[in-house]
Amino acid sequence: MSRTVTVFLTVLCFLLLRPSDCRGSKILVMPVDGSHWINMKVILEELHSRGHEISVLRQAKSWFISSNSSMYTTISIPVKDERREKNFYNEYAQSVMDCRSYPTFIHILCQLRLTTSILANAQNKIGRAAANVLDNHGFVKKLQDSKFDLMLTDPSNSLGVILGRYLKLPIVFNVRLINGKAQFIVAPSPVSYVPVPGSELDDNMDFVQRTKNMLYYLYSVYEQYFLINPAYSDVFERHFPPGTDLLSLQLSADIWLFRTDFVFDFPRPTMPNVVYIGGFQCKQAKPLTAELEAFMQSSGEHGVVVMSLGTLVSALPPEVTEAIAAAFGQLPQKVIWKFEGEKPSSLGNNTLLVNWLPQKDLLGHPKTRVFVTHGGTNAIYETIYHGVPVLGMPLFFDQFDNLLRLKVRGAAQMVEVRSLTKENFLEALKDLIENPSYRKNIQHLSLLYRDRPISPLDEAIFWIEYVIRNKGAAHLKSAGFSLPWYTYFCLDVAALFMVVTGTFIWGLVLVCRRLCCRFKKKMKAE
Repeated sequence: MSRTVTVFLTVLCFLLLRPSDCRGSKILVMPVDGSHWINMKVILEELHSRGHEISVLRQAKSWFISSNSSMYTTISIPVKDERREKNFYNEYAQSVMDCRSYPTFIHILCQLRLTTSILANAQNKIGRAAANVLDNHGFVKKLQDSKFDLMLTDPSNSLGVILGRYLKLPIVFNVRLINGKAQFIVAPSPVSYVPVPGSELDDNMDFVQRTKNMLYYLYSVYEQYFLINPAYSDVFERHFPPGTDLLSLQLSADIWLFRTDFVFDFPRPTMPNVVYIGGFQCKQAKPLTAELEAFMQSSGEHGVVVMSLGTLVSALPPEVTEAIAAAFGQLPQKVIWKFEGEKPSSLGNNTLLVNWLPQKDLLGHPKTRVFVTHGGTNAIYETIYHGVPVLGMPLFFDQFDNLLRLKVRGAAQMVEVRSLTKENFLEALKDLIENPSYRKNIQHLSLLYRDRPISPLDEAIFWIEYVIRNKGAAHLKSAGFSLPWYTYFCLDVAALFMVVTGTFIWGLVLVCRRLCCRFKKKMKAE
């Protein structure tokens, strides 16, 4: 009997522990620094735990991507480090605030000019980096000799897709935005109800809003073909077949792991090779440190307000921080504020300033009443996951659109940083705390988000390994990607119909004229 049990356990262990077809695969990773790396790192930890060998491409200087890790090895990119300094984001946030102080039409133009300038500058830098990397034959040969099975990249940095396609590797995107409009690239996007990123519109648009949305779309087309593609023309001419452009390389990716979810985003058309993994980094809250737990418990029945503006922006204008501090001081709640800089003179005794806070654990604490945030994607999904109402203070990029989505669902309030005062900030906070509808709505979103057959992280890992096992996923790519624009929109067919219809009408008119002439001649003869 014992021998039978031993054999059974041996066979069971073999079945459970035997490696899958793609375990031990070699994965090349091109991440993006900052908050994007936080997402990528979660995926890499899971891939490492499943036995994959991971190599991360990294510039010499990095904010968060460590050069030493037991989880991955690093490969230094042989390019001049042109990474933005962190202070850039403080300055950019200030520029956006200045733009939004103007009347609506002017502030839209001002914000577009700012975004376009940053976009063009970034693409030119990446284009130069891509040319330098592909011209470095020793570096390229080293990557080729490593015989990687997959390129996992965040396409916010186009170097990943360029290098992956040059090495002829299957490509998986870990993506939120590509130049602001990733889903518009890969899937049909009717502008009648799909808001263009940056438009600050929802999916229920009137005529004026649809006009605005169409103008934003046309401007995005201009950016793609006159600002983005030209930045890479040199590298494509020298290293790729004729006709290659950045858009065609992006569309060649096998799987798009989108960091969004339709609990948060507006419903829209999608494609078979698009997988939605929004919030995959979210986890159950862990116990707080003794000091933080004591602070939370000291709030009594009133609870705690948590404030953080993310990893990139470290400072707001002094008058704004003073107004926020004064408003916090008027609350019966305690406040934990992730803060850098000079302590506000109006700070109340109920407010705790910290250089760092365990955001996920605080949001999951039963004492947390409101989360004050800039509206970054990670923050949005963590607050949905834990069901905490949001007071949004958008600063730049997609944050305005992110917070608008929560506001439309009745789970958030928004304040403009430029026009923020103690009074309007305090009024918004009190509304969120005292009106139970906000908590009810965000907790409903949380229930919807959690009600799924498989976790987003497990789904992401499945599709990465799927591409490795099958050496790509060409069968999931739409034929529409390879069609000229006039064929895609059937303009050639429409032109044929117009010609046929016009010819028929012209012929009909000629016949009628002939008949009329004969009839008139007959009448005259009689």
